[in-house]
Amino acid sequence: MSENVVIVGAGTAGVQTAVELRGQGWRGGITLLGDEPYPPYDRPPLSKAVLLGDSGAGPVDVRFDIDFGALDVELRLGVRAGELRAGARELVTDQGPVPYDRLVLATGAYAVELPGTQGLAGVYPLRTLDDALALRPVLEARQRLVVVGAGWIGAEFATAARQAGCEVTVVEAAPRPLAGVLPASVTDHMRGWYEEAGVELRTGTAVAALEPGSVLLADGGRLPAEAVVVGIGARPASRWLAGSDVALGEDGAVLADDRLRTTADGVYAVGDCASFPSARYGRRLLVHHWDNAMQGPRTAAANVNGGDERYDPVPYFWSEQFGRFVQYAGHHTDGDTMVTRGDPAGPAWSVLWLRGEQLVALLAVGRPRDMTQARKLITRSAALDPLLAADPSLPLTSVVRRPAA
Repeated sequence: MSENVVIVGAGTAGVQTAVELRGQGWRGGITLLGDEPYPPYDRPPLSKAVLLGDSGAGPVDVRFDIDFGALDVELRLGVRAGELRAGARELVTDQGPVPYDRLVLATGAYAVELPGTQGLAGVYPLRTLDDALALRPVLEARQRLVVVGAGWIGAEFATAARQAGCEVTVVEAAPRPLAGVLPASVTDHMRGWYEEAGVELRTGTAVAALEPGSVLLADGGRLPAEAVVVGIGARPASRWLAGSDVALGEDGAVLADDRLRTTADGVYAVGDCASFPSARYGRRLLVHHWDNAMQGPRTAAANVNGGDERYDPVPYFWSEQFGRFVQYAGHHTDGDTMVTRGDPAGPAWSVLWLRGEQLVALLAVGRPRDMTQARKLITRSAALDPLLAADPSLPLTSVVRRPAA
């Protein structure tokens, strides 16, 4: 009898794993389990097209254009995993046990809630299709909104809300936007983006409580709010694995190795739920972005098929906010040298980070050519001339240090 692979999670990572398994020659059974009632769908449009009504009223408009029947993939929706019995190679779900020979964990992540707000009317996360559909009438009514969190999702939602004509205030507990991601010399210039868009940005201000029609701040201030959108991060959807043979990190991520194998025999993990060791950056990475959910399944599928491939990508993501296309590739630390290309007060500029002279990361705002070149240069660990790299008129490929003869 042929072996079967069960994939837990029908988001991008889970769907792509099924596609890759078939594309790489897996002849056994494939069962794809999703906990939502909708056919698998693409997540990036949720904070843009779906919110503003550009994709129609239903999930069909954002679902993946994949014929699961033609792939011979059994798709089961509305199935929630509850326990993993790795020794018996059995997954316990709310619809009964599901046996497997190989298991791929692709459960994604869940939106972090403000303490004490679970189930509170007028408070919304933005992670799932149901979240986006619930927020559409809020935008259509042009309600007065408070967004908690000035991260990527908070900025994207604020952008959509302003396009819809809403009055928007963004509240951030940290002293600046994206404080945990980018240095102050970069994010200070992003403050002006909010102002240009007509969004009030309050930083260094935590939310103390939510009351009917208002948000109470820790400094004693009060903001009127007909609706509150919470964008304060996401956590791996892995709590159901506690106590199993699958080891979890302190951040809740499934601890995969560089082949995307977990600590349980025959179990792999991909996407937002898993971290992996990066030889390129010398640390374990947890990457909550679409590109990781697309790349990881190629490696996982190859190894499920008996291969021995390592996973060590150059992380990449993008964000569209306040009329700007923002891209980031790689991974940097405070110890890396930052080089700015162009004027951050202008419409197009980029920042790169060097470790010694090796390019390890780049942030591009309206400079897609820099990003295209940087991703290739980071992949091959290219060294750059720092002085020449600061000249925005020079292509990055032209400032690569040539090896000594």
